Amino acid sequence: MTGSQYLVVGNSSDDPFAIDVAFAMGQREDVADLISMKRFANSEFCPRFISDEQDFTDIGAKLRGKSVIIVSTSSLAMSRQSLAMRTLMIARAAKENGASEVILVEPDLYYSAQDRGPRPDLGETSFTRDQHDLKKFDGQPFTAKLYAQLLKLAGVDRVLTVHNHSHSVTRMFTDVFEGKFHNIIPYDIYVDYLLNSNIVNYGKDGTGLALCAPDKGAREFVQEMSRRLNLPKAKFVLLDKVRTGERKVEITVHAESEWRLEDIRGHDIVLFDDMVRTGSTVVQSCQLLKQINPGKTVFALTHFYASEEGRVKMAHTAIDEILTLNTIPTVLNRDIQGRLRKKMVVLKIEKWLALNLCAILDLPQISTNDSLYAIDMSSKNLRWKHKIWLSEQLKTLNHR
Repeated sequence: MTGSQYLVVGNSSDDPFAIDVAFAMGQREDVADLISMKRFANSEFCPRFISDEQDFTDIGAKLRGKSVIIVSTSSLAMSRQSLAMRTLMIARAAKENGASEVILVEPDLYYSAQDRGPRPDLGETSFTRDQHDLKKFDGQPFTAKLYAQLLKLAGVDRVLTVHNHSHSVTRMFTDVFEGKFHNIIPYDIYVDYLLNSNIVNYGKDGTGLALCAPDKGAREFVQEMSRRLNLPKAKFVLLDKVRTGERKVEITVHAESEWRLEDIRGHDIVLFDDMVRTGSTVVQSCQLLKQINPGKTVFALTHFYASEEGRVKMAHTAIDEILTLNTIPTVLNRDIQGRLRKKMVVLKIEKWLALNLCAILDLPQISTNDSLYAIDMSSKNLRWKHKIWLSEQLKTLNHR
C-alpha cells in the first residue's frame, strides 16, 4: 500500500466504497481480512483487528506504528446511528491495540443537520440567530457537537468529509479536532465533467451556459465553480428563497444577482446545491427557470439522500438531468433512483478521495493517468442511449 503504515477498513466488511478507496490507495489486502465485525448473541457489536491466533507476542500492540483509516458511508442495511456506533468502537479498538493515529473518512458527515442547539452559544453560525431559529432547536441536543466529541473520545484524530454545508459544523469540528478537520469541496470533479461530457452544450468561452445558485448559502460555491470553469461568457444567476411553511418556499431572483432571468433565455442552466432531501426547493427553482425556455436544466448536487417524496418530486419535467456524487452510495441502487434513473448520472469519487487523502497525509501520490472518478449511468438515461447509438453509427461507418 501507498505508505505501508496505513490500513484502510470500513465500518462494515463488505462496504464497496471502502474497498474501492483502499484499492485506489494501493492496499491489496482485502478490507474484510483486516478486521472482523463480530456480533455477539445479544446483538452487541465487537470489532476485532485480525491477528495470527498462534502469535502470543505483542498482545494489544499489533497495530503499533500503524495508522488506521476508517471509511464510513451510509448503508441500506443499517441505520446511520448503528454505523456511527460501529465507527466509535472500531476507532477505540484501533487505539487500544496500539494504532498511532485513527483517521475517519466520512464523505457525508453524520448529524450535520443537527448543527446547533436552542441557545445562541450552541453553534457558531454565519448569520445572527433570531428567536425563530432558536425555537427550531428547542428541546433537542446540539448533536453534531456530541458526535464530534464522541469521535474524539473514541480515538479518532483526524476527520475528512466532502462538501459539508454547515458553517457551524465546520467551525466546531475544526475546534474539536484541533485543525485536523478537512472539508473537501469537489470543484475539480464537477469542472472536469462539465467540460468533458455532453451534459450541457455551450459555445466558445461558455456562451449559452448559465450557472445558478438556489440561495445565498450556495453563492460562494457556484462563484468558485464559475472561476474554475474558466468560461468567461458563462453567466451566473443567484436565486432567493423565502420559507412560507414547513415545506413551502417562494423562489425569486435575488436582488444581488449579476444576471436576470431574461438574460439567460435559451441557455443551458446548471443549478448547484450541496444536498437534497424533499426536492421542493429545487423543483420550484427549476420551474422558475423553465419560464424563460432554457435549453436544458441540470441539477448538480453532492449529497443525494432524497426521501421517497423527494424522488417523486424530482421526476418533474422541470429538471432535465440530475448530476450527483456517491457520497451516499445507496444512490447507485436503481430501486433507490426509481424513475429518476432516466435522468440521473452518478460520479463515483473513491479515487478522488484517495488522492486527497494521500495529499493530506503527505503520502506519495497515486497514479492519475485516468479519470478522477468513475461514471455510473442507467441504460435508461437518454445520454447513455445516445452514446450507444453514436458507437453503433461509428462501427457502421468503419465497415463501409
